[in-house]
Amino acid sequence: MKCTGEEAIAVAQGMILSREDMGFPTYRQQGLLIARGYPLATMMNQIYSNAEDPIKGRQLPIMYSAKDYGFFTISGNLGTQVPQAVGWAMASAYKGDDKIAISWIGDGATAEGDFHNALTFASVYRAPVILNVVNNQWAISSFMGIAGGLDTTFAAKAIGYGLPALRVDGNDFLAVWAATQWAEERARTNQGATVIELFTYRGAPHSTSDDPSRYRPGDEAEKWPLGDPIERLKQHLIVLGEWSDDQQVEAEKDAVEQVRAAGKESEAIGTLGQSRPSVKTMFEEVYATEDWRLIEQRREVGV
Repeated sequence: MKCTGEEAIAVAQGMILSREDMGFPTYRQQGLLIARGYPLATMMNQIYSNAEDPIKGRQLPIMYSAKDYGFFTISGNLGTQVPQAVGWAMASAYKGDDKIAISWIGDGATAEGDFHNALTFASVYRAPVILNVVNNQWAISSFMGIAGGLDTTFAAKAIGYGLPALRVDGNDFLAVWAATQWAEERARTNQGATVIELFTYRGAPHSTSDDPSRYRPGDEAEKWPLGDPIERLKQHLIVLGEWSDDQQVEAEKDAVEQVRAAGKESEAIGTLGQSRPSVKTMFEEVYATEDWRLIEQRREVGV
């Protein structure tokens, strides 16, 4: 699951919010973890479900979970994270702290009932939450128009619930930053939720098992009028005199080296099937106090 073309969204928003705030992501917000310094090797361990998998083999690959980094466990059921984010934000408000929640959902999943239930609760209870709709033009193979994107904007869905809505160029890092900062200030000062539609483009296949040439033109990504978010930010910084082409080349080289080093570190522990979490972990972290059945089953397995 790649986030090519959508990098500005998770990175900019992750830099605005703190780790104590809770993010409820989809599988294209890897940038939230990377920008906050989460170890790349740990991400790879989870993908391989090896002996150092932090989720101990209990989740599908790329469905990361990192509470200490403000990253709620990714859900494979689309849309479920939005009411979860609203509920977490409501709990935060009830406790009287200043932590807020932020969620992301794709354009297709706005047709799910969970999305509309979340908007209702967010509006009625003035939940301190930011609700993002990442309109990357494509669900798995369905154009965003099938989810109603041609009839109106996805941001407009917030109006019926009495929530403020913003529609932002999701490929403009600074625009994403500014919109998120405005919504963050509203949530932090008890003014309620904000819905942000981030207009972007999924440049890569939906997943490694997807062939986008079967449902969209092969050169569509190259001709996307809003361009590439990384290239746009690079050019902006160069014009300001804060960056250069040479620095960009060096930064990209360094990034590749970091990924390769992390890959070697993770593969040394083991890839899928070569290394796995201990069997005893399947009896742990389910109940605060082990049920007698678990004790018996653990004894039968010999762990």
